[in-house]
Amino acid sequence: MSEKFNNILLRDFKPEDYPQVIDLWLATGLGGAQRGDNLEVITRTLAHGGKLIILTDTISDKIIGTSWLTNDFRRIYLHHFCIDPAFQGKGLSHPLVIASVDYARLCGLQIKLEVHKDNTKAIELYKKHNFSFLGDYMVYIIRNL
Repeated sequence: MSEKFNNILLRDFKPEDYPQVIDLWLATGLGGAQRGDNLEVITRTLAHGGKLIILTDTISDKIIGTSWLTNDFRRIYLHHFCIDPAFQGKGLSHPLVIASVDYARLCGLQIKLEVHKDNTKAIELYKKHNFSFLGDYMVYIIRNL
């Protein structure tokens, strides 16, 4: 996958992207060791039908957005969808969402995500792209097994 829009390139993740990706996730509050966001986990999810879409500014060659999609062969789960704060508000999230939904469509699977209730910008973005609220679901996790 490689698609270019006015100095912006959508492409697949490469292992050498990891340092920039983890820095972006940390800067946007998405990443961290407690979440298991390491290269081994990313590589494993990609080997099992997942995808990590990278949004790059071609002028600076800087990674400015990600959409990490995992596949349980029932649904595609969208994780770590973000845009670098310096590039937010420029409509760059739309091609990233479209590429994410297109991947789920290509797999013939539903696409599901979690978003914090106070993240109104993200909620509006997802609504514009036909995501529906599932109701009052509570999310639980055990991080340290």
